[in-house]
Amino acid sequence: MAKLYLALGSNIGARQANIMSALSFLNGYLGRYEALSDIITTEAHGFDGPEFLNCVARYSTRKSPETILSICKEIEQRMGRREQVMYAPDGSRIFHNRIIDIDILKYGKVEMNTPELTIPHPQIETRPFVRPLLEQVMKND
Repeated sequence: MAKLYLALGSNIGARQANIMSALSFLNGYLGRYEALSDIITTEAHGFDGPEFLNCVARYSTRKSPETILSICKEIEQRMGRREQVMYAPDGSRIFHNRIIDIDILKYGKVEMNTPELTIPHPQIETRPFVRPLLEQVMKND
């Protein structure tokens, strides 16, 4: 079993309920989370939009990183996320409001970089709220 760390965020609709629904779906696929950080309010990162609620959850799983990514994308779509990935002329990603966003932060000792998935998540250090939330759930590993 490997430790899986997921970041969840929502900035539209019933944000707290969106996160709780996503956790419920994740629990159905992965078993109950082992640890959950505080749910905090943060500014939108990379675009102007309403504030987000964010948290980090820890699971233990044997599922492959690709399967986990597929699960996260399925949950996002089931919850109403319809965002198309878009890029600005300079190649930077254009971000939008999200009913739910689920990112794989870390997965055991896995390191990978494919067009579909990079682990550890490349923005752990550049999003100031991620590291403290991640450390909250990692402290009892």
